[in-house]
Amino acid sequence: MFENLSEKLDKAFKVLKGQGSISEINVAQTMKEIRKALLSADVDFKTAKSFTTKVKEKAIGQKVLTAVEPGQLLTKIMKDELASLMGSEKSDISTKGSPTIILIAGLQGSGKTTFSGKLALHLKAKNNKRPLLVACDIYRPAAIDQIEILASEVGVDVFQQRENKNAVNIAKSAIQHANEKGHNVVIIDTAGRLAVDEEMMNEISDIKNAIKPHEILFVVDSMTGQDAVNTAKSFNERLDFDGVVLTKLDGDTRGGAALTIRSVVDKPIKFIGTSEKMDGLDVFHPERMASRILGMGDVISLVERAQQQFDEEEARKVQKKIAKNQFGFDDFLKQINQIKKMGNIKDLASMIPGMNKAVKDVDIDDDAFKGIEAIIQSMTKAERSNPKLLNGSRKKRIALGSGTTVVEVNQLIKQFSQMGKMMKMMQGGGAQKLMSMMQNKGGINGMR
Repeated sequence: MFENLSEKLDKAFKVLKGQGSISEINVAQTMKEIRKALLSADVDFKTAKSFTTKVKEKAIGQKVLTAVEPGQLLTKIMKDELASLMGSEKSDISTKGSPTIILIAGLQGSGKTTFSGKLALHLKAKNNKRPLLVACDIYRPAAIDQIEILASEVGVDVFQQRENKNAVNIAKSAIQHANEKGHNVVIIDTAGRLAVDEEMMNEISDIKNAIKPHEILFVVDSMTGQDAVNTAKSFNERLDFDGVVLTKLDGDTRGGAALTIRSVVDKPIKFIGTSEKMDGLDVFHPERMASRILGMGDVISLVERAQQQFDEEEARKVQKKIAKNQFGFDDFLKQINQIKKMGNIKDLASMIPGMNKAVKDVDIDDDAFKGIEAIIQSMTKAERSNPKLLNGSRKKRIALGSGTTVVEVNQLIKQFSQMGKMMKMMQGGGAQKLMSMMQNKGGINGMR
């Protein structure tokens, strides 16, 4: 996410590295590089210039403490200004009304229908709502089929009228249906076009006027850069929407839309799409995103994702097994599945401060655990619960069954054994022992 922008901003800060103070000359040089970085990320010139001017004004004349380097101080100023540019604080979705009516708008291919499904899951899982998905795209072939598949996947109901070619009537009927069936949220997925046109704008305006939604969300493909911002402006002039949803932020996005859209349409970014999976939807936090762009990580979001997958009862069982040396490969498999549910592995790693650079050029596939899972699943139940049973002939059979080699099987067994020892040491309050062990082996010193 924003890898190229993060890398170029990091290079810009190097102008101040080793400087004893912040001066007009070295800040001007840094701002020039930062402006270039923003322009290459598809931020428009006016916004990039205004942003760097603000940062420069705040930076010049700042007293640099002995313990703080000029580059660190400028990073702090940059973080605050980036967060301000993107909206400063998170903006919640409105859930007033009974039912709450949410209208989804955007161009074709922006990810509207997929987002509608993700939003339904989000409101169901985190807000304890009973959403109804509504198919109001009467033009795109298989649009109704797609929303029905998504509704089935996230476990919510869908309202559709295949023979009805009047989107306004479908929307009105859906709200009546929601009232009758006890749905407290209605999410209306509308038709998109390849470009903004009058027919499209008239139809969605008619739907808005007929149903008077409590929330209008504009969905935009963040990979389209400034085109996304221009489209948002056109939609906002007609719909006066309440918030923006940026999809495909996990792709090769330059970040211009995320950085610019708030200042252009004066509407908050409310959600971001972080993966193609149905749970790949995050509430947008400007400050956290600013930290990630500057390579400072986002530990809070990482912890929140972990908590969503955290099972307290299961954790207690694991702790007991570790204490009794009964932690087996089946338990390990469960831990892997919990990590996978948290999202894209590379994205998770980049949330850890300092890891953004480390994983930038590393190809971490979403199927990174596939080989491990195949080896474990090729073991018998007895072997998984008691790894000591794994002799030479058993390892050959497992390697053959999993499509791996005996060397790979041995590596997994060794890593599993080392992990078990470390987990027991940590559980027994032996964090200091672990630190001491790492120091003796040069682990910590080697990291410096």
